Amino acid sequence: SLSAASLAACAGCHGADFSKPALGKSQVVKGWDAAKIEASLKGYKDGTYGGPMKGVMAGQVKNLSEADIKDIASQIAAIK
Repeated sequence: SLSAASLAACAGCHGADFSKPALGKSQVVKGWDAAKIEASLKGYKDGTYGGPMKGVMAGQVKNLSEADIKDIASQIAAIK
């Protein structure tokens, strides 16, 4: 399981509470439930999801396992 520190890579663009559009282009992730976050991360990994940040995010998630993605999604969803 990943530590909370692993979210630092995400927070660099999305903000510590995920309330920023990453690089001014992404959707605001804050408030999403874990299932929506997990689905989007899996979609980035298999190429079926994404807008202007699709290429950037594909690189971010390519080495994550299904368990990693589930863990990250639950941690982000828990941020209030």
